[in-house]
Amino acid sequence: MIVVDTSAWIDYVKGIEANHTILIDEALVGNRIIVGDIILTEFLQGFKNQKDFEQAKQMMDFLEYQDFLGKDNAIQAANNFRLLRRQGITVRKTIDVIIATFCIENDYQLIHNDKDFNPMEEILGLKVKN
Repeated sequence: MIVVDTSAWIDYVKGIEANHTILIDEALVGNRIIVGDIILTEFLQGFKNQKDFEQAKQMMDFLEYQDFLGKDNAIQAANNFRLLRRQGITVRKTIDVIIATFCIENDYQLIHNDKDFNPMEEILGLKVKN
């Protein structure tokens, strides 16, 4: 299964043609995308008008849904954040560590357009779909 980060979803709905948006198209055809609470919130909050919000929500409603956080994942995400910090890496957004941890713990790949995930791939073993 594949998780798509908000950074990639934004490019996708803007119609940007790039490797990560092509990967989203391919994953949608195969019905292999999982969306979760955190990405759903982050993605939908960016729509200013109601019509765009409803269209985006409808698109997300077709995807498999899983809760991303929960107690165990919260603790592991904190541990991953601390590990990165010990390596000299300051994570700008806790939400990215939560998403990466969810992917790592469930052995899911991530499609993204956010360089903040690069050290999580290198140090934590996050699998990125390229």
